[in-house]
Amino acid sequence: MIDERNEERAALYAVDLLEGGEKAQFEAALSRDPELQVVVRELRAASASLAYSVATPPPPALRVRILSSISSMETRPTTAPSPAENVIRPPASFWQFAPWAIAAGFAVVAAWSGQRYFASSSELALIRDREALADIALQNTRQQLEAERIVTVRERQNLQQQLAGTTTQLQTVQTQLEAVSPQLADRDRQLAAAQNQVNERESQIAALSQRVDALAGASVDLTRQLGEEQNRVAKLTEDMRVQQDLANYKITILASIAKNSPAALAAAVWNPANQEGVLKVEKLPALLPSQDYQLWVVDPQYENPVDGGVFTVDPLSGDARFTFKPNQPVKAVAAFAVTLERKGGVPKAEGPFVLLGK
Repeated sequence: MIDERNEERAALYAVDLLEGGEKAQFEAALSRDPELQVVVRELRAASASLAYSVATPPPPALRVRILSSISSMETRPTTAPSPAENVIRPPASFWQFAPWAIAAGFAVVAAWSGQRYFASSSELALIRDREALADIALQNTRQQLEAERIVTVRERQNLQQQLAGTTTQLQTVQTQLEAVSPQLADRDRQLAAAQNQVNERESQIAALSQRVDALAGASVDLTRQLGEEQNRVAKLTEDMRVQQDLANYKITILASIAKNSPAALAAAVWNPANQEGVLKVEKLPALLPSQDYQLWVVDPQYENPVDGGVFTVDPLSGDARFTFKPNQPVKAVAAFAVTLERKGGVPKAEGPFVLLGK
């Protein structure tokens, strides 16, 4: 059975009004459908018959009758027309142009039908495109919803797995807490017992502290008296030691032998028992960062003076106090000397002598 659309295409195809893609599609369908081929042949035959009828001249009898009517009308006297004569007949030219008018009308109808068909086809194509776009949008929406559903399902599964893992961990912790609870209770009891012992010890300590305070108060006077006596004994002992030490100390005054520091002066106190001494200097010139003063102890048993160490002075006053201990044993001090050496000192005197004393 031929559908309505193919019937419209067949009508347009029969009068050669089908063009473009529509024509190619219809010809493809026409080659496959015998019934449609029959319809096209019938429509083409009807169109050809109509064109042939338009081109056929009118019958001769009709022409003779029309001419006779015209002659009789010219020779007939003017009288009242009979009822038959009151009928209005078309002129002879009407029958000549009537087939052409019918053909023109048919052409107009066919053109209008073709225009309507193309308009309907365009609207139908637009509707189909809209339906296709709607289908694509619907498919995209469905795919998006399906993707969201899959993601949601996976997230829910992950959350369920996490919840299951958390629940398992919580159960494990709860089990551990249940196992540890008795131990905690024992520890609490032990802590309470220990706290009681601590409280008892603190009470005992407080009592002992009170006793100690009482004894301390009673022994304050004794302690004060004992301290005074100890101070007296210490002072006497120090005085005796100083007197004995002073008898053994060697005190030497060192004078300046440098032209740039005539006012420089120093005193060296040497304790042979301890093999150490103290050097006190005043008004020595300030040193460069690369220089040091070095003390020398002259002992006759050595060929060269013994190194007593290096020292610096205050940059503003030139004063210094220096405790020294020679790097070799000294039996007898013959003299003390101070030289100007490079930073860190030297094993044997190299620089100029600044101070000298015997």
